[in-house]
Amino acid sequence: MEMPEQPRSRRQTRAAILTHLLQSGGSFRPPLAKAVRLSEASLSRILFDLKAESLIEEVRRPAPYVGGPTGLVSLDGSVALAAFELTAQHLSVGVGGLSGELRYTERVPLPKKPTTETVGGVFREAMALLRDWTRRRRITLSQIGVSIPGLGRLSISANPIIPCDVGRINGMFAEMFADVPLEFTNSVVAHATFHRCRTENYPFNDAHLFVLVSQGVAGTWMDDPTETDALQPVELGHMVFGPDGPRCRCGHHGCVEAYTSLPAVAGLLGVAETELLQLGSDWVSTIPMSSRVRQELRRRLFRLGLAIGNTLNVKPCGGVAISGWPSMLAEDDRNAVVEGIDACLLGGRKLAQVSLAFVPPSTGNDPQAALAFAAFCLASRGGMPATSTEAA
Repeated sequence: MEMPEQPRSRRQTRAAILTHLLQSGGSFRPPLAKAVRLSEASLSRILFDLKAESLIEEVRRPAPYVGGPTGLVSLDGSVALAAFELTAQHLSVGVGGLSGELRYTERVPLPKKPTTETVGGVFREAMALLRDWTRRRRITLSQIGVSIPGLGRLSISANPIIPCDVGRINGMFAEMFADVPLEFTNSVVAHATFHRCRTENYPFNDAHLFVLVSQGVAGTWMDDPTETDALQPVELGHMVFGPDGPRCRCGHHGCVEAYTSLPAVAGLLGVAETELLQLGSDWVSTIPMSSRVRQELRRRLFRLGLAIGNTLNVKPCGGVAISGWPSMLAEDDRNAVVEGIDACLLGGRKLAQVSLAFVPPSTGNDPQAALAFAAFCLASRGGMPATSTEAA
């Protein structure tokens, strides 16, 4: 039987193995070879190198069938990653492993009215805590992942949700952690990575759109993890539905985010934004809604569905995963999102054959999302040094 085309470079081959292990949690050799399109002999040679570099381990497990393999390949638990996750209330910092277990975590609170200056100070304080903790334990970090809400692709210095000078913060990391690979990302990318790598029975393996509805509303395209553009954030929350609508943080009026983000929903429910942000997605089960409020909420969810459907019109794909507070609603309320998607041109889900899944919220467990992103960064460059020409 002829083998399919193999990955083109050593980096891609190693990345395919590590990202598969990251997403599967472990694999026996035969199915791993099939998943990454390698012969078992080729796989064996690469696993030898990855073991020597302490990136993977192989432990004895009962064979899945009589005469089957007994060596389960998984990511090595000794690899240390650092995660920084910025939220509306605080900056979380933590150290964990490739499988998601946290060994250390700390939260540095943000002031009630943060400025670029004070947020920079919070980052410096968190970095100092991390540096001291790792030095005392003589831990060498292999990757740092930083998650910031609203971070754009084109201009990393501007941030409309929490004032934050990423260029300056990047310089702080260069001072304190000069030799550690560092990656910044938008919160939606971090949460999408968390779900893809940590959520058991995540509904999609192929390319799909992940949507997060929380303090903001955003999406990201999820594609082949070995590709450089595997995670592309989409600002679908800033589609404008009417110039006479509520003002959005982006400066426009009537954006879908101005109707469906947690701050927008706080106004509809008549509660303080800080109270709703503290409750997170749990508000769905703790704050009572009148029939009038529920009807308005469904209208807003319909707009969210329209925004998702219009995004699929631009770049069709076979699946949509929605996370955040809408996933906690009863099915009758969630159906408003589905109706919005179906109302779009080109046929919505039925003609475009799009599968839709609501996945549990992952907000509130910071810095787990940033840790998952750090693990993805390390895996997707094949565990090779960031300065390596093969890893570029």
